[in-house]
Amino acid sequence: MRTDPRIIAFDTSAAHCAAAVLVGDAIVAERRESMARGQAERLMPFLEEVLAEAGFGWRDLDALAVGVGPGNFTGIRIAVSAARGLALALGVPAFGVSTLEAQAEGIARPCLSLVDARRGMSYAQVLGAQDGPPVIVDDTAGLHPDLPRAPIADPATLTPTMARIAAARLATGAALARPAPLYVRAADAAPPRDPAPVILP
Repeated sequence: MRTDPRIIAFDTSAAHCAAAVLVGDAIVAERRESMARGQAERLMPFLEEVLAEAGFGWRDLDALAVGVGPGNFTGIRIAVSAARGLALALGVPAFGVSTLEAQAEGIARPCLSLVDARRGMSYAQVLGAQDGPPVIVDDTAGLHPDLPRAPIADPATLTPTMARIAAARLATGAALARPAPLYVRAADAAPPRDPAPVILP
């Protein structure tokens, strides 16, 4: 394995497409685009543009990182499905990284990480030696007052951190599970009559 692994991280968990390319310790390309819809059509051309900015092609990559949420139900599925397909086609590992984990990177553990879930709600997770499960709460004021809180970040800004987390996992040979969407609550939209495709574990 290269001493300076090349990793692309991307995320569509909210109203954006975001990506960053890491080489060794350096982010060599990063881009964000705001969009309320259309990520499914935009994602692959967007990633190719970011790779071109970094001077790489798909076959130059050693690993992928993908934001798995929590966030927009459809957006998460788009990015995770793309990561799994690309990993299979390229023969490289794909690492799923949650927004909750990424924004808490570098914060002393245990700590509390919070993400806006809209409608006055928040996603919350205690991260430590043994991470607690993420939950959705309507009041964060008195939640774990004894723990430090990770600064709340715009998910679109976290792809460089996601790439670095993936690089650390790649270096340690961490057991690899295929990325899976992190759903903390059900989708807002009513389910279609035809069953949705299943993302296998």
